[in-house]
Amino acid sequence: MKILVTGSSGLVGTALTSALAAAGHTVCRLVRPQSIGGEGAKEGFAVAWNPSTGELGGAGVGADAVVNLAGASIAEGRWTTQRKTLLRSSRIDTTRALVNALAKMNARPSVLVSASAIGIYGDRGDEILTEESAPGTDFLASLAKEWEAEALKAEGLGIRVVLARFGIILAREGGALPKMMLPFKVGAGGKLGSGRQWMSWVTLEDVIAILRFAIENASVRGAGNVASVTGAINAAPVRGVINVVSPQPLQNTEFTKALAKAMRRPALFPAPAFALRLALGEMADALLLSSQRVTPQALEKLGYRFLHADLKAALATILSKS
Repeated sequence: MKILVTGSSGLVGTALTSALAAAGHTVCRLVRPQSIGGEGAKEGFAVAWNPSTGELGGAGVGADAVVNLAGASIAEGRWTTQRKTLLRSSRIDTTRALVNALAKMNARPSVLVSASAIGIYGDRGDEILTEESAPGTDFLASLAKEWEAEALKAEGLGIRVVLARFGIILAREGGALPKMMLPFKVGAGGKLGSGRQWMSWVTLEDVIAILRFAIENASVRGAGNVASVTGAINAAPVRGVINVVSPQPLQNTEFTKALAKAMRRPALFPAPAFALRLALGEMADALLLSSQRVTPQALEKLGYRFLHADLKAALATILSKS
């Protein structure tokens, strides 16, 4: 298959392009024209792509599938007005431009797998959340709703759309885990806030396997409620949503204990909620203190078998890598 990938330089994009290339697929990394010369040796080949105008290089013609992973990091700095604008434009505007580019193709890809996040559910306490659960109302939820709405427009072009709502991705190479490990390395790790908030996690290895599963299997259409830009929920379930999380979410206290044990470090120093809010502002509530007990209902119904369902075993595997 010929597969176009946006966001190919990120944690998930880098791992995905390598896995697709190793499986024999032709990988086209959509990159800004000014970035092509300085990319160095990477899997696949670069295709000029201007998300501001939607212009796509001719090498992208004839693609069988598209994976949209573009988006500035949610956790890189405080959420100032300027930062929020960037987070929105790098997801919503880029996805809109991508779908518009696909609309101009005479031969369109059969599937678009577009990234989203479980942040769409908001802070939900102990409630068990599936793909059919209603979204929340905070900044991250609103961002994800609009992001998904733009991707879903590709269905009108006859393209199968899969909205992959990522949980906390665990990997040695980057993402959340190295940041979580830092305080434990100096003996200052502990639970965050009350420790009662649920953490829905998934290993990078499972993320890549799930994305490939979604690309290669036409039966992967997901299920659930996709919100409109106005925040209203469709009355009937809409195809396309899959929660990319392990089937065993844990509360922060238990997650912290498992990480400390895997690192052979103590977990004696809790981080009070007020201190986290003082340091990180609004981002602390959304990323560290909110509770999302998410289950991968759609994936389980589709028969996907997780490579890492247990956190203890997953951490042991990840930390054993050099």
